[in-house]
Amino acid sequence: MTTDRTPKYRQEIQQMMFVSGETAEPSVETTTLIEDIVRQQVIEILARSTTLATRRGVRSISTDDLIFLIRHDKAKVSRLKTFLSWKDVRKNVKDSDDKGGADAADFAGADDPIAGGVVAGPQDVASKPKNKRARVGLVWDVNSFYSVQVPEREDEEDEEEEEQNYATLQRLAAADERTKNMTREEYVFWSECRQASFTYRKSKRFREWAGFGIVTESKPNDDIVDILGFLTFEIVQTLTEEALKVKEREDREKIRRGGAESGAGENTKKRKRETGLFDPPEEGRTPVEPRHIREAYRKLQATPNKNIAMLLHNGRIPARMPLRLI
Repeated sequence: MTTDRTPKYRQEIQQMMFVSGETAEPSVETTTLIEDIVRQQVIEILARSTTLATRRGVRSISTDDLIFLIRHDKAKVSRLKTFLSWKDVRKNVKDSDDKGGADAADFAGADDPIAGGVVAGPQDVASKPKNKRARVGLVWDVNSFYSVQVPEREDEEDEEEEEQNYATLQRLAAADERTKNMTREEYVFWSECRQASFTYRKSKRFREWAGFGIVTESKPNDDIVDILGFLTFEIVQTLTEEALKVKEREDREKIRRGGAESGAGENTKKRKRETGLFDPPEEGRTPVEPRHIREAYRKLQATPNKNIAMLLHNGRIPARMPLRLI
């Protein structure tokens, strides 16, 4: 594998961190550490996907192999399926425009991606209008076990999807809270940062960076690259959110210790200063540091107690736990 360790995605990571809640400019050391973690995760994803493909008797990894690796994170799977279904809509609209058969009003009338409108099953995609969002089916879904599918009603609510989207709604609420007081220029910058990607218009660079041809012999199609682009954004966002929590706890502990050391006679003064320390202006905030990222990564790699029993070997925990996908 290439030994080139030069950071290639500093700007993209900065933008992703900004969208994820970081307001101060992170250092080069911080973004480089995050890039190393993301690359490690991508290599692990490709290696495990290749193993799954080999078990199926094929050489090329598929989108199902990638999604299977994150199947236990229902919220992430739900967001990924929504991402893929609307990617298909955009592709169909573009194809229709090239043929002169599409109308902008048709696309505008499609279901809202955030609302999670009712869509068709995989076998019904062809029978739906081209601009209709299609449901992305997975081979391990219960519905895939049967040749005949129950028709879906337009007014039918998907309770499972609503439950899976809870984490997504929380992120949307946090984003709304953060952007509601932004000026027009600030919101334009925010919107640009939301488009940050490891893969968009950087497909060749991403393939080399991720180790395609070395980690896996599979030649990735556009869907594989797009899914990896989605997952890398999720990894940076999760790391940043967890690191911000670590930093917040650290700041609170510093304030608590400072208050205890100042003595009872200065409680009033300390209470007045706490307002500025707990809620400082964004331009005065200190950025997340590498130690916060390392602690966040450690927490995300911690194996839940309920899963340890499955890893026991002769009554002992393995010396080296398998890498957890973020």
